[in-house]
Amino acid sequence: MSELHRRFPWKARRGLHRASVLAAGLALAVSLTGHALEPREFQTEAQEQRFNALTEELRCTVCQNQSLADSDVPLAEDLRDEIQTMLEQGNSDEDIKRFLVDRYGDFVLYRPPVRGNTLLLWLAPLLLLTTGAAVMAITIHRRRVMLAEEALDEAISIESADFDDADAPEQDPRS
Repeated sequence: MSELHRRFPWKARRGLHRASVLAAGLALAVSLTGHALEPREFQTEAQEQRFNALTEELRCTVCQNQSLADSDVPLAEDLRDEIQTMLEQGNSDEDIKRFLVDRYGDFVLYRPPVRGNTLLLWLAPLLLLTTGAAVMAITIHRRRVMLAEEALDEAISIESADFDDADAPEQDPRS
């Protein structure tokens, strides 16, 4: 360590801080330039609209919570290329979806069809809502019963205390 850094250690840390900020900035710039999406060219405006609708409706199988339109992973780019090719070949939206479902399963669809293997997926929100409502109703009922019992116990204890005071023989103040 140099004499300067021994006498002023904060200057050494400032240099280290600047170097780490610069390295992080460079890493971010490289990652952003590597994922830049090139504009797509379509034969018609209708094809472009269908492409946009399909890529918004289909899920990225890698990211799982992003649509194909939002994902920047290489597989999503390949799937977008495949969709564009199939659109240019004249395939319908259903043909494209069927192709992707055959390849990746119902998971690729944001709205999978109601079948035996997806029934729980469709019914889960209803089951959770019903269960939550039942738990809340039971909790409120128990709370009301508990408060009513406490109020009754308090009223009984107050009444019995008043009754005990009324039945007690009056003591002679002289004794």
